[in-house]
Amino acid sequence: MVFSLTESSAAPTPETRSIDWNAGRLRVTIEVPEDGAPHLRRIVATDGPALDFPTALPLVDVILVSTGHSPASNRLVHGSVGDSLRYIGHELQSDSAGESLLVHCSAGFDGLRLTASYFVARGTTVIRSTTQLENTDIDAEFVVRCLPSWSGYLGHPSGAEADPRSWHLISGVNDWLAEGRWERRPLDGFLLPDLAAALTGHNPRGSISVTSDGTWSTGANLPVGVVESATFGAAWGWQIEHNGAWRWELGEDDADVYLALSGPTDIDHQFTRVLRAGERFESVPVAVAFGADVEAVIGELTRYRRAVRRDHVDNTAMPIIYNDYMNTLNGDPSTELLLPLIAAAAEVGAEIFCIDAGWYDDGGDWWNSVGDWTPSQVRFPGGFEEVVDAITDAGMVVGLWLEPEVIGVHSPAAARLPRDAFLSRHGQRIVEHERYLLDLRHPAARAHLDEVVERLVGRYGVGYFKLDYNVTPGAGPDRYADSVGSGLLEVNRAHLAWLDSVLDRHPGLVLENCASGAMRSDFAILSRLQVQSTSDQQDPQLYPPIAASAPMVMLPEQAASWAYPQPEMDEEAAASALITGLLGRFFLSGYLNRMSNQQLAVVAEAVTVAKELRAHIRTAIPAWPLGLPGWDDPVVALALVADRRTVVGIWDRQGDSVVQLHLPRHVGRPIAVSTVFPSGLPAWEHHWNPDTGILSITNASPGPAARLISVGPASD
Repeated sequence: MVFSLTESSAAPTPETRSIDWNAGRLRVTIEVPEDGAPHLRRIVATDGPALDFPTALPLVDVILVSTGHSPASNRLVHGSVGDSLRYIGHELQSDSAGESLLVHCSAGFDGLRLTASYFVARGTTVIRSTTQLENTDIDAEFVVRCLPSWSGYLGHPSGAEADPRSWHLISGVNDWLAEGRWERRPLDGFLLPDLAAALTGHNPRGSISVTSDGTWSTGANLPVGVVESATFGAAWGWQIEHNGAWRWELGEDDADVYLALSGPTDIDHQFTRVLRAGERFESVPVAVAFGADVEAVIGELTRYRRAVRRDHVDNTAMPIIYNDYMNTLNGDPSTELLLPLIAAAAEVGAEIFCIDAGWYDDGGDWWNSVGDWTPSQVRFPGGFEEVVDAITDAGMVVGLWLEPEVIGVHSPAAARLPRDAFLSRHGQRIVEHERYLLDLRHPAARAHLDEVVERLVGRYGVGYFKLDYNVTPGAGPDRYADSVGSGLLEVNRAHLAWLDSVLDRHPGLVLENCASGAMRSDFAILSRLQVQSTSDQQDPQLYPPIAASAPMVMLPEQAASWAYPQPEMDEEAAASALITGLLGRFFLSGYLNRMSNQQLAVVAEAVTVAKELRAHIRTAIPAWPLGLPGWDDPVVALALVADRRTVVGIWDRQGDSVVQLHLPRHVGRPIAVSTVFPSGLPAWEHHWNPDTGILSITNASPGPAARLISVGPASD
């Protein structure tokens, strides 16, 4: 029989065979054997693909020190606990946000209870998943090595067989100045070789595993990925929503290829967590999207990110930000240097003026002295208020750079705060690049930061903070923790709680997330903060692939890519630099005060276009008409699609190119193409083939150039 979710969640009868969950645009079937572990059996997307799953992988699992794997491996799956799980009951909740399902299971020994918790945001085909673990045995302790948040097969259509070699993996890596580099690889040959493992009577032991390190959650690998099968017309996308250590893996067993997602693990992150009598432990949240192909699942993740992010006026207002740092003052602000920039930024239409690093430094070396956050008297001899008043008098919001989680080794705060307020190992404070790191589990650390925020907001009217984070503590602290990995997880969660508390007190305050660019651009933080720096890249010709790939990881309206035109640039170079910021959150810099009136007019035009595009960007779904950009691709493109309009940014980094844009949304009908920016340079020639959906664009310029174009129905 089918278990209806509108009925009670009493213990199953012998006839109970499945839970059939109707969750908006998804229908999920969980099979409940009479004498076996519950498992995913089928998933169907409205107007999308449908897949069946083998029965060999339990719905949830946990790897314990006392039970391990079977057979031995370092995988997130095939733990000895999983197969012993038995269904207890389930719960349903439905509200305006979406549909929730909790499936409760007991382990094959007394005292351990696992719950798989699923949430589908309304209007999406995305499942947000966590696993809860509870120790109900008053006499036992369980030592957790890892607690996956999701594990499931990739599946196959009804009537077909599993085909591991039909899937392709799309994964990304980050590096400082080279963020968002994506690669597509088949799941065959090198990644998943044919092992003939069935001859051994055991599942394989290896996997394709990708991890993060420390608190730079996106410092090397990205917690976002996609697998796609053209054969099955299906794709899975995922994101791990954690600001610390995580792992995702793909592996093959006797039944199919599986996907598993987790926070910190013993093997990767020195994580163990002792679960004592009566204690509960919850895994980090993850989200899994289901659709027909790569762009479909990224579109679903985009809708999901908008649906579940923290409500804030900035989400729709999207004011234009000028920041004095990039290729401009570079951390050396003063009254003399800032006042002309403030006047020029206001003249072109900026709405926020952010003073970046160095505003608190008297000695000329601000790196290792940060921590007290009081304005310099040397840099601002007439008082910091003179600069603040100039910003507000010009009609802009005051912004300040802040790196709250660190204290410089030469800062007075390093001696004033108790030693327990800092991350430490073996009793020694962790130092990285001449900074100590605050432990936000400690009340003195939180009180210090709260005082800083309240003082700067109250005294100077700061309405925008650029929150930077340029160091990482490694595996984590060992104070107040079962392990360094467990300590780091609790520090990560304390950081999120502090961010929530700041916004609870100041709901209109705008917070930018920056960590040497985008070294911590995970959705745990992005679900809370309003703006995300995409890079510290200073070369305008290297920035386009970073800006174009950013919507894989973040919302377009959060993605702040630097637009830093300079007076020495020619018209094409300045237009290209400005377009880099126009398909996201417009993030302006550059020596505007040194520009001619004609150059300023071009910048002002870009600001006007950015304001006109805000309504489009905050509802648009990203697409890549040339495919995801490669780091060295001569031509890069990003499209943002909303309603019947497609806005496309095209960066030709070599010149004299013919670009073939694939625009499937407009197949079979005439279109109108117009240049959105710049208006003062020649429009690129174009030719439309409605049968193939290919828009050919010709750039006759001999050097690098860029254009922002709009495509819509010809009738408009």
